[in-house]
Amino acid sequence: MNENQRVQQVLSGNTSAFAYFVETYQDMAITIAHRICGNMQDAEDVVQESYVKAYRNLHTFRSESKFSTWLYRIVYNTAITQTKTRMWMGMQETGIEDAYDRGENTLEINLEEMDRREVVSEVLQRMPKGDALLLTLYYMEDNPVKEIAKITGLNEPNVKVKLFRARKMFKELLAECYSVEDVGFS
Repeated sequence: MNENQRVQQVLSGNTSAFAYFVETYQDMAITIAHRICGNMQDAEDVVQESYVKAYRNLHTFRSESKFSTWLYRIVYNTAITQTKTRMWMGMQETGIEDAYDRGENTLEINLEEMDRREVVSEVLQRMPKGDALLLTLYYMEDNPVKEIAKITGLNEPNVKVKLFRARKMFKELLAECYSVEDVGFS
């Protein structure tokens, strides 16, 4: 059964069919919300509120895009509204220089024991929220630029430029915080 059929089931009164969407997309929804909110409790609240909004507004879903894109856009907007974050203006609460300084003090750990995923997560947390979100959507969720543009409300050329800059910043932060050879990146 495809997602459009599942949407029709829910709209026809089979409310339990909506559980498919919750189970299928909750991990990425939490990831998006967490990248924006900065903490898990707020992210979980955002996702719960987003699912309620999605359920109530399911009749507005047009099959022109994937359901995931539509849902992630709701999550994104809800998180932005809740946190009043300006995603694309400047850095998070601390500047990049502060992140470098903090990194030198807190990351004196045995890198051989650190998993690549943990390294990626740590570097993403040090990046501006919008940049980390773009990298997450593109590389971890395998969304094409077109879908990312729909989720974030940016235009496609802007997404490409921001991805380019985010990759560059990721590489610089990675090099600054870690010896790249130690974590297996090239």
